[in-house]
Amino acid sequence: MQKTCPARAETRFGYGVKQAKKYRQLYWMMAPFMLCFAVFTIVPVLVSIFFSFTRFNVLQPPVFIGLDNYARLFLDDPIFLKAVKNTLLLAVITGPFGYIFSFLMAWMLCELPPKLRAFLTVVFYAPSISGNAYVIFTQLFSGDAYGFINSRLLNLGLISEPILWLRDEKYMMLIVILVSLWMSLGVGFLSFIAGLQGVEKAQYEAAEVDGVKNRWQELWYITLPNMIPQLLFGAVMSVTNSLAVADVTVALNGFPSTNYATHTIINHLNDYGIIRLEMGYACAIAVLLFFLMLFINKAVQRMLGKVGT
Repeated sequence: MQKTCPARAETRFGYGVKQAKKYRQLYWMMAPFMLCFAVFTIVPVLVSIFFSFTRFNVLQPPVFIGLDNYARLFLDDPIFLKAVKNTLLLAVITGPFGYIFSFLMAWMLCELPPKLRAFLTVVFYAPSISGNAYVIFTQLFSGDAYGFINSRLLNLGLISEPILWLRDEKYMMLIVILVSLWMSLGVGFLSFIAGLQGVEKAQYEAAEVDGVKNRWQELWYITLPNMIPQLLFGAVMSVTNSLAVADVTVALNGFPSTNYATHTIINHLNDYGIIRLEMGYACAIAVLLFFLMLFINKAVQRMLGKVGT
């Protein structure tokens, strides 16, 4: 076996070169995108990894310090550990529930007439691309007597004084989770709708002949197996969005939040990278978040891949 492995590797390499020459026009068409991807994605990641091992404040040349930034993160930065806990809590709740909620909403919308489906798709998708949700929830949970929820509770006699919903640690995380779920109908939601509409109707007819009796069986045996690519894409987007929560906490709870109750990894990254200009330390945070996202995405894809087989 050891003698044949180099030959196999050489054969595969030769086959790859042959295919590249055969479809060189396609590779030339892909070249602009690949160039932009390399310049704006791959290179920044590699540069961030390099700077994570340095002390760099933008104004002076970076100084190599080895693993000091990473040691500082885990041994001398309790706020970062709190940010990790908050981020993982948000990811565990908003990731799976937002994913399931997006799929169920897409599934129900696909049962409606085309015009009504298109209108409701825009209505449900709009909060994920606009900041209006922040304004609405800020008014709902306003901490004075004129806030919608406080005013109703005061009128009903359930409370004697207004509750500081967005400043009290008991309520802040719950509200952030609620708003994140409300805004979870994003690009993954659109991919689910496209995937559901792409399933051939003939498969449902054949399944009915084979003994499929209800919509849930159709969903499990027909719809989901045909939507594996869309399910994988939606899972990646759900995990990425749940680990990258930052704007919601700043818009609702301010920066920093009370006792860092809703402080996330992205908030911590922005604090050191944008405000304090400790770019080396910020890059270390970014690198850890990158590998955390990569690990969770791979785990989710492997799990959905097993479901698909």
